Amino acid sequence: MALNRSLRNDDRHYGLIAVAIHWLMALAIIGMYPLGLYIDSLTYYDPEYRTVPHWHKSIGMLILALLLVRLVWRALNPSPAAPAGHGAWLRLATKVGHAALYLLMLVALVSGYMISTADGAPIDVFNWFSVPALPALVENQEDVAGDIHYWTTTALIVMAGLHALAALKHHYLDRDETLTRIFAIKQETL
Repeated sequence: MALNRSLRNDDRHYGLIAVAIHWLMALAIIGMYPLGLYIDSLTYYDPEYRTVPHWHKSIGMLILALLLVRLVWRALNPSPAAPAGHGAWLRLATKVGHAALYLLMLVALVSGYMISTADGAPIDVFNWFSVPALPALVENQEDVAGDIHYWTTTALIVMAGLHALAALKHHYLDRDETLTRIFAIKQETL
């Protein structure tokens, strides 16, 4: 094993930029879910009522920006080819699964933005800069977006869990390089 990875993807492995974005987003999204559930449990009189939602909104806006960077990077830097042993149905399932993850991330982040800006106030991202609010798009936007946000984030966590289980299955049962190619360390043999 060696830390011998370029910034860009090659035909077998993801590059350092794709790897860093993948793991940063994975950790942030996994951490945001319980934080969101905790926010739902807060009452107006809880000491964290103002600070924790501010963190959640700020991190959410940074994840949205990183998702946009990730989508551009993915468009400019194609993913490695599927391992040779993956048949057509598995390649299709992989594409559909990744598309579902990206769609769920986008809907979850946009619906979170719509909840946070339903009253017309901007989102202050860690008090570094503000993301302006758009005019309300639907009646009871906060409630509608809240339902969408809850269900898409829940589905996203389930899909991320399935994604992780599939990677572990490929590594331990199939003994292919599906999992190792998303780490920064290049492993030539299993």
